[in-house]
Amino acid sequence: MKALNIVAAFLGGLAIGAAAGILFAPEKGEDTRKKIAEILRQKGIRLNRAEMEDLVDQIAAEVKDAE
Repeated sequence: MKALNIVAAFLGGLAIGAAAGILFAPEKGEDTRKKIAEILRQKGIRLNRAEMEDLVDQIAAEVKDAE
């Protein structure tokens, strides 16, 4: 069970790190949102603009709390 927790923590950290890298990259927010939306579409996840902005806000809050 501990190994599963370690893997889950690693994958969670990886996701948050990737999100932080995307969010803090030196690009315009609109371009970043488009990239995130495209990645999610490739995974079969479709979000409207409001849902995308909510997701970005949630990720930003997680990153800020992790600092």
